[in-house]
Amino acid sequence: MLFQYETNRLVLKVLKPEHAPLVLDFYNRDRELFEKYEFPRLPDFYTVGHHQKILRFEFNSAMQMNSVRFYAFLKNNPSKIIGTVCLHNISHNFYHSCELGYKFSSEFHHQGYATEAIWQILSVAYNELRLHRVSAMVCHDNQPSIMLLKHIGFNHEGTCRDFMMLGDTWQDHHMFAMTADDYSSILQQLLLF
Repeated sequence: MLFQYETNRLVLKVLKPEHAPLVLDFYNRDRELFEKYEFPRLPDFYTVGHHQKILRFEFNSAMQMNSVRFYAFLKNNPSKIIGTVCLHNISHNFYHSCELGYKFSSEFHHQGYATEAIWQILSVAYNELRLHRVSAMVCHDNQPSIMLLKHIGFNHEGTCRDFMMLGDTWQDHHMFAMTADDYSSILQQLLLF
């Protein structure tokens, strides 16, 4: 697996601690949106120091192939993060699976960037990491994310009740998944057009 990939419009790369100011800027631009669907923030979350620690941890996790987070940049603006795509809980023992996570700045929604980035990372998951299954959990009221996964070809497998506490409330989450066979079938259909 490489630590940088390119698509038609994007550069996806694993970052190091020196990129913490770019990551902090990314989170600051959409605080309200990201906080709605993620765990409560630690007191120092919105500091460069915190993101240096996180990037060091993420880089080490990628080296060990436990998880890998790619930060998305436009090819014509390589100094502004527009989103992230992550494969986490990578398991090669018995399961050959992982979980997919992603988030994109609201400024770049509905332009196909998330789809483009996720397709590239699915190629990494199935073709390079040789995984069999990729799953994704989505909060029940996150309709744009649900529509994105369906559009890409993920299958809805059910609802996990009270899956995660967001704010002060337990929230149901939908589970979506795609197997390597699903991925191959979708690619074959796309090649027919």
